[in-house]
This record gives sequence, structure tokens and C-alpha cells, in this order.
Amino acid sequence: MTHNTPLSPRPLHQLADGRRRLMTTAQLRAHGVSAAETDEQCRPGGSWQRLLPNVVLLHSGPPTSDERLHAVLLYAARERSGGPGPSAPVSVPLQPGGEDTPAAPYAEAMITGPAALTLHGFSTTPPLPALEVIDVLVPRLRRLRTTGCARIVRTTALPTAELVTGVPVAPVARALADTVAELTDAGVVRRLLTEAVRGGHCEPAAVVRELNRARLLSRPHVVDAVDSLVAEGRALAERRLYRMVREHGLPEPLWNVDLRLPGGPHLGGVDAFWPEHAVALELDTRAHRQQEDDAVWAEHVRKREHLERLGVTVVHLTPRKLRDSLEHQAAVVRTALMAASDREPAAYVVVLPR
Repeated sequence: MTHNTPLSPRPLHQLADGRRRLMTTAQLRAHGVSAAETDEQCRPGGSWQRLLPNVVLLHSGPPTSDERLHAVLLYAARERSGGPGPSAPVSVPLQPGGEDTPAAPYAEAMITGPAALTLHGFSTTPPLPALEVIDVLVPRLRRLRTTGCARIVRTTALPTAELVTGVPVAPVARALADTVAELTDAGVVRRLLTEAVRGGHCEPAAVVRELNRARLLSRPHVVDAVDSLVAEGRALAERRLYRMVREHGLPEPLWNVDLRLPGGPHLGGVDAFWPEHAVALELDTRAHRQQEDDAVWAEHVRKREHLERLGVTVVHLTPRKLRDSLEHQAAVVRTALMAASDREPAAYVVVLPR
């Protein structure tokens, strides 16, 4: 044997340590496996198989869902920028829920679309084995093509990946937008968006921002689903608000009322009002298109400033605050109620049901 003789691929099986492995052709070459030997191993009936261009599965049986996910990431990862090193084959569990394994550093690549939503725990997306293709998000200028089970999705601004069972996954809102981009069924879109909010995966505003960024809000079936999403998000936030008042011993307010000056103009609607304390509460559940935000926000500010000039304290809450820190938001409202005795009496306002 000379120094130019390639190493036998058999040590790769010893390194496997009972787990199935994936390697790129570059990693195989670094282990001394020539291109000819790789071709021989991957021939029909051979010990290995090519799952994607330059990605080799080091066994002959059907790939597991985890192996398909990692194969897609290996195909899309930029190896020169910190991808899996040549001496480090990718290790994945033999089956979902198996022993944890170190996550491979897949530079500039993450799973998105339906596969990402399934990994996030969605029940309305197909299970991983049922997906014919797996979407992978990469920077716009990457020179990659959709092939096999890998569908390339490009973006000008790569989000921060979330690690789910050792797999880098796009955040829920981004994965939703990439999924919706391929859908034409309004019912399916509506069910996905509803689960995102009802399941506590993300807030409606985050979803709408991503849909707007992806230029999907011009599609009628998406707009209809967004209307349902906003209504679902508001109903959920209102339930949290009712629970906050009940569980934290706050005085019962007048719910969902309009305020007016006697014989004067309409001051605006509020979600809760404590007339004895002149404290109003507003839920900000806006999830409008970007072009509407400035006008909507300006109107909101005008209403708030007008009420406060009349001596009415306005407490502003968001669905996220109610979700993440209910006790703290109850303390904010209680403080506003207690401070009423230290303020000048508010102007008399007429309260009407909405």
C-alpha cells in the first residue's frame, strides 16, 4: 500500500457506533474514500445510497424521517462557513424520540414549511414520513436547486433558527408563511392559522407581518383566513383578560363599552372601564397590513390622549403581555386603580354598551 492508496470505507462503520450516518462526498474524500469507491458503494444493491446530490446515506435501508431532514440540511448547508467538518459525519437518532445527538452546525440552512410546522407540534400538517418534499430555507444568493426531497426556499433575511429535536427550524410565523405560499385551499390555510394562535405557537400580529413580508395578503383566500385569525386572536386575548380580572381579584369592570361626553362627541370604545376610578383598558390586537399601521396607530394615540386630558387613565395591554406575564399585567391595572384617589376628578363621561 502506498501513501496514495485510499483508505477503506470500513472505519466509517466503526465510527457509526450503532447509529446511522450521513456524509457528504467531500467528507468521504477526507476519510480517504475516492469518488469511484463511493459510486461503487452507491450502485443498485450496494451498501450505501445517495439521498441527494453530494449527500450519501451509509446504509442501504429506507431513510428515516430524521435522516431525510438531515440530508436536506447537509445538501443546503454552506460547508465553507462552518458546516459539518470533514471528520464529523452527521449522527441522527434511529427513530423520532430516540437518544439525543449533537446537532450538526448547518450554516445558513434551516427547515421551513410544513416539515417545520410538524416539528413545532402542529397537528394540521402531515407527519414527516408523509411529506414527499422538505422545504429548506437558505439565503437568496445561494446557488442551489430544488431536487429530490429537498425544496429550496430563498430569503433576503434569514431568521434565527430554533433547535427542535436537534434540527434547526424556522420560527413558526416564517414557517407558516412559507407553507401558505404553496396553498390554494382557503380551508387549509384557515386551519393552519387558527392552530398557530389557538395552540399558543405565536401571536396573530407576527403571522400577519410574515404574510405581508411574503406578499401573500393580496390573495383572497389568504385575506379571508387572516380575518378569521385576527378574530381568533382577539377572542383568545379577551379570555385571558377575563381570567386576569377573576383570578387576581380585580374589581369587575364594565366590559366592551363606548365612551362619550354628555351631548358631545364619541370618545372611542374600550375593552374594560372602571367608572369609579376613571380607568379604561384597551387590548391592542391590531394585525393590519403595514400600509395601514401608521393611520391606525395615529388614531389610537389621539383617542388615548383625548381620554387622558379628560382625566381618564388608559391602560394599554397586548395579547403577548397577557400570555407571558398575566400576574404582572394585573399588578399594572391594580396600580392604576389605586392611583385614582390621588388624581383630580375626571370629567363626567357617558358609558354606552358596544
